[in-house]
Amino acid sequence: MEMSRPSRTQIWTALAIVYFVWGSTYVAIKLAVRTLPPLLAGGTRFLLASAILATVLLVLRRSLRITRAELIGTAIVGTMLLALGVGLVHIVEQHIDSSVAAMIAGTVPLQIILLRLLAGENPARATRLSTLAGLVGLALVVAPGLGSGSTALGLAVMISATMSWTLGSFLSKRLPLPENPFVATVWEMAFGGTFLLVGALAVGEGGQLDSSTFALDSLLAWAYLVVMGSIVGFSAYAWLLRTAPISLVVTHQYVNPLVAVALGALLLGERPVPTTLAGAALIVGAVVVTARHEGGGAAREEADVSSEVAEGERRAA
Repeated sequence: MEMSRPSRTQIWTALAIVYFVWGSTYVAIKLAVRTLPPLLAGGTRFLLASAILATVLLVLRRSLRITRAELIGTAIVGTMLLALGVGLVHIVEQHIDSSVAAMIAGTVPLQIILLRLLAGENPARATRLSTLAGLVGLALVVAPGLGSGSTALGLAVMISATMSWTLGSFLSKRLPLPENPFVATVWEMAFGGTFLLVGALAVGEGGQLDSSTFALDSLLAWAYLVVMGSIVGFSAYAWLLRTAPISLVVTHQYVNPLVAVALGALLLGERPVPTTLAGAALIVGAVVVTARHEGGGAAREEADVSSEVAEGERRAA
């Protein structure tokens, strides 16, 4: 059965959720991993969110059955997006500021352009130039932390996490996934959470648990990540990946860092150095240019979103 075409209001509401909720998750992760072991925090977060969403779907009489091909597709996407993408961020934010992590994540749309070039596509010249500018901005963001061993390692792992997220987003348009995006989210979070939990047990995080681990601030941040970051935010993102063009979906990457920087300064006292802020400005500008040239501009996206959705469905076919 063919899914009904979403309205402009639905698409922009989902985008608003991803814009602001995911911007706040960088601060929430920073708070959670102050005392909670990072892989356990990420794995249990996704497994609980998957169980809650699955229960809601079953109450609504939605089948969770999927084909073998869809099972493989959700396993790959869940591992790339959640286990290696978001899961690594939990580790990274023990060593770098939440705002810096968000700025690095802002390069995902530019990485997608690089993947498209490798896949034989030919983006516009302005898109290629903006991608180059964005990568220069990334260099400025990471440069201040290269002198410290743990920080430098954290920056390298964060870049790896964004590359995994980029590849997962890229493949989600090309792999067989359940038609219902909420069903897809249940399975992707289940696979991602299981991967992280196995990893946590393998490295001995279970032995790190004691009374000091369960600080109130960390537990509240973890609960926020379960409900808002995982169930609400990732469901909205999964739905957008199935119904809107990737060039529009990834525009969240130039809003998320702004939200993260503001909240990091307000709640955590983070103060990025001028070089980092200059790099962030380059990244944001590059992503804005990329989104406008790839998606035809924000105004045109909103005015004629039906044709863009049709293009997104064609790419997914």
